[in-house]
Amino acid sequence: MKLLRIMRVYLRALARNKMRSFLTILGVIIGVAAVIAMVSIGEGAKKGIEDRFASMGTNLLFVYPGSRSVRGVQTGFGGFTNLKPDDAKAIEERCDAVLAVSPSISTRAQVVYGNKNWNTQIQGTGEKFPLIRNWKVVEGSYFDETHVAGAAKVAVLGSLVRQNLFEDEDPIGKTIRINRIPFTVIGVLESKGEQGGFFNRDDMIAVPYTTVMRRLRGVDYISSIDVAAVSADKTAEAQRQIEELMRERHRIAPGAEDDFQVRNMTDVAESAAESTRIMTILLGSIAGISLIVGGIGIMNIMLVSVTERIREIGVRMAVGARERDILLQFLIEAVVLSVTGGVIGIIVGVGASKLMKYISVFSTITTVVTIESILLAFCFAAAVGIFFGYYPARKASKLDPIEALRYE
Repeated sequence: MKLLRIMRVYLRALARNKMRSFLTILGVIIGVAAVIAMVSIGEGAKKGIEDRFASMGTNLLFVYPGSRSVRGVQTGFGGFTNLKPDDAKAIEERCDAVLAVSPSISTRAQVVYGNKNWNTQIQGTGEKFPLIRNWKVVEGSYFDETHVAGAAKVAVLGSLVRQNLFEDEDPIGKTIRINRIPFTVIGVLESKGEQGGFFNRDDMIAVPYTTVMRRLRGVDYISSIDVAAVSADKTAEAQRQIEELMRERHRIAPGAEDDFQVRNMTDVAESAAESTRIMTILLGSIAGISLIVGGIGIMNIMLVSVTERIREIGVRMAVGARERDILLQFLIEAVVLSVTGGVIGIIVGVGASKLMKYISVFSTITTVVTIESILLAFCFAAAVGIFFGYYPARKASKLDPIEALRYE
């Protein structure tokens, strides 16, 4: 009953100053909405990165040539041309933690079909590339071992290349020209979309790596080796086995620097997820500053309210109200004010997060609203009310009843 009486008194005080009350909670509304919206952007970025790595495969490793020094200048990774198809074959045969291997070499070329042409990446791969990269063929089929062994002139199109060259026409069995060399289209890969905003994975054509080596580039080496471990838990073991095997095959002396690099995508995925987590905390912290500013506004208004209601406080004390009752009254008023703003802010924040994808400027941003972010914002709003409402409430409870009754 006491709480209900306090609420009635509080609501009457709000009704007397509607505009002031609205402006007071506006800071909390903006702060809570900003926290939810910013955290949802960070969570969306994290989920996007996790989905991209999941689509590639969490048990994925890449073997690259190492860096070498040319007249004192480091070339960076890929400086050596010492990766051979036999290295890939040895990894698949001798590393029991490895499930599948695909040699890789790429180039760019102008592709022509009829009166249409398109400049794209020509990705030379092995026949197990779709298995390793978790990439389905939606039309036709992928090339097999015989195509790779014979350096066959066959091609599997990325969905973007298919759209630009063939539009609504069925591409299977059609002939395209890559650097004026005829290739037969035997399949189309499913759409994967952009890779981290840097390039579109669908803008490529897969052909046997032997075809790129012999017919398009005229080299005897490969650029990298794609490796799938038996499972995600076996990636570290697979990496160790590959490193030991490559040092043996390349005759690297003990203590000497490797002329290759093995990159574990699980480690890369974890690092990327950690970076987005830090970004989420940063965005939430920045947005939280506006919530603190809103709390300062609550403190300011509560101090004004105490000054305006000094005679009311004196009367309540004169008829038996204790310091604790006055403290509780004003503290509850501050908390209710803050929580009211928090509830409205949650609605605004969730709505803003959902609406972002319909606004062209934010259309590429993925937002994920979590229960944790809503609870965090709500609890923060309540804590702001308690923290910034305590001082005005304590000041009201310490007033002298006699002086309060004399106040004009």
